[in-house]
This record gives sequence, structure tokens and C-alpha cells, in this order.
Amino acid sequence: MTVHALEAARRLAPRFAARAAEHDRDGSFPVDDFRDLREAGLFGLLVPRALGGMGATFAEYTAVATELARGNGATALVFNMHASVTGALGAVTEELAEALGVPDEALAARDRLLTAAAEGSWYAVAMSERGAGARLSQLSTVYEATDEGWHLKGSKTFCSGAGHADGYLVAARSVADQSVVSQFLVPAGDGLTVEPTWDALGMRATSSHDLHLDVTVPTDRLLGGVEGLALVVAQLMPHWLVASYAAVYVGVARAAIDAAAEHLNERRLAGLPAVRARLGRADAATAAAQLVVAEAARRVDEAPGDAETNRWVWRAKLLAGTTAAEVAASVLEAAGTSATRRGHPLERLYRDARCGSLHPATSDVCADWLGIAALGGDPDRDGSAPRW
Repeated sequence: MTVHALEAARRLAPRFAARAAEHDRDGSFPVDDFRDLREAGLFGLLVPRALGGMGATFAEYTAVATELARGNGATALVFNMHASVTGALGAVTEELAEALGVPDEALAARDRLLTAAAEGSWYAVAMSERGAGARLSQLSTVYEATDEGWHLKGSKTFCSGAGHADGYLVAARSVADQSVVSQFLVPAGDGLTVEPTWDALGMRATSSHDLHLDVTVPTDRLLGGVEGLALVVAQLMPHWLVASYAAVYVGVARAAIDAAAEHLNERRLAGLPAVRARLGRADAATAAAQLVVAEAARRVDEAPGDAETNRWVWRAKLLAGTTAAEVAASVLEAAGTSATRRGHPLERLYRDARCGSLHPATSDVCADWLGIAALGGDPDRDGSAPRW
């Protein structure tokens, strides 16, 4: 990769930052940011080299995502969704495919999707639903086999990039057997309707609108070519469902520190010891969270799905989310009332940072998972509600 990808992310971040206020104010999608990502080849970041991509590792992805988020957290968050799709698809080795019973034709279909990403296509994730959140086992969207392929019907919420992506990763339950949950890559077009519902506190530029589906897709759009793999993959690759967000919020926290430092120097407030101490604590907390994310990513690359790896994955999400919110709140206080005006970078970053603990898995869910693990239980199965 990846020196090229990291340099590209650092080059693009200032452009994203310059556009961020307008998109946040209007709740508009950062189309130009995604044009820049395409031109830089970053949609192929996690696509294997053999298919025309950069072949980045999870650790390399987290480094890129952090830099993108220093420019605009909303852009980085939507990019994360695309990365989670391509990263999970690209991580299916021959050994894993054999163990899961993935047929050769499904691997060929996967390669076509990854090649398209390397050539500039990007994918969104349509998983969450009203009343179910991101818990796969609770979904109401359904699918069934037809003569033309697979028919999917239902509604999704919080679909970041809705109306802009080239395809959507959709999770649905089988009409024939409600315990079977599968995933499909649904192309944009007829049968998909975007309902503009996203008008939120933070991450306002993600276009996380509702997506309604009543669509039939070809047989090869069933990911893995085998029904019922969604829950299995969630447990084998929790890093894409849990920790990939973490790098984004480390970047948001770092952006808040940068914006606070610029503001304080301009206002000649940097001489106040209390102000300097707030920035010092913020810097230390963000560095610590970044180290945890890096350690989780290193373990994912070396031992994906390992029990201790997964503990680091959940730690990373918990710490990144809580740290971003705490850091942004503290440096906003250091900057003073003038930084709370609409349009000030710190005001936007404060709202964006507050979303980190709310993305699945939420901070409370992460802490509960880790608590059960510390008590010697099985955190994926023990507890009052299903994780997936």
C-alpha cells in the first residue's frame, strides 16, 4: 500500500476540512470528497493486489481512516462502511471459504465486486432497522428465492451514503426459515427508494437516510453463495462491525485538538495554564486511544477472530468513542463560548465526536461485553440481549 494511500489521505484531509462546514450546515453529502477518494484509488484500499487494489491490512486501513477523519469525520465514516464491505470480502481466504462451504462461483462473484471497487465503485451498508438496531438476529427485512434470483423486501435506517453509493450490503432474514440471516450486495437502481430522514446532532453529512427495498437481485448477489453466513461472519470478523469505527473517532478527537490549538493561539489564550493542561490531557488521552486501536488492528492482522484479538477489538471501540466525546467537550470548554457558534470547527467537531459512543456497538454494549469476558463468561452469548 500503502505509503501511497497514507500520503493520499493526508493530502485529501485539508480539502475535506475546507468543505466540512458547508456540508454539516446543509446536511448535504460530500460528493466532491468521494470524487477525490475515487481519483486517489482509495476505494480499492482493501482490495487484494491481484484484483487491482492496494491490498492494505486492517492496520493500514486504520491509519488511513484516522487521517481522513482529521479532515471530515462524516466522510471518513461513510468511507468506513465501504471499507468494511471490501475488507470483509477480501479477507475470505481459500481455507475460510472451504470451511464455510463457499462455492467457486460465489468466489468469482466476490472477485467481480472487489474488482469493481478497485475501479472506482463504492458500497454502503444497509443493516440497521428501526426497533432492531444492528442486531442481525432481530431484522424484519426478508428475502426469498425466485426464478430470477433473490427477492428482498423491507426497510433500513441509518444507511450512510444512501442515494449515492453504487451498491448496498443488505442483511435480511429468510422467509423460509427466520433463523437464517444472509447478506446481499444490492446494486443501486430500481427497487430501492431513499427516504430523506437524516437530520441529526452530528455526522450530518453522512446522508444516513432510510432505504426501502422491494427488489430482485441476481443469484450471484448472495454473498458467499450460501445462505445463513451473516451471523457466522459477524462472529469471525467482529473488527469490521465493531472496531472499524474506532479509527474514525480517533481522527475526530485529533482534529478537535488541532482546531482548539489554532483557536487558542489566535485568541492569545495559550498562556493560561488551565487551558494548556486541558490540551495536554486531551493529547495524552487521544494518543492512548490511538495506541489501543493500533494494537487491536495489529492483532486482527496476525490472529483474526482469536479470543484475545476480539477483546482488543471491543476495547478499541469503547475507548475511541468515549475518548472522542470527552476530548471534544474538554477542548471546547478551553476555547470558550465563541467556539460554540454555529460554523466554528470546534462546535461541529463536538457534535461529531459525541456520535462515537452511539454507533454500534455502543459504549455501554462494549463495556458489558468486556465485563462478561473479564468474569469468564462468553460475551457473545451471555447477557440479556443478543449481540448480533
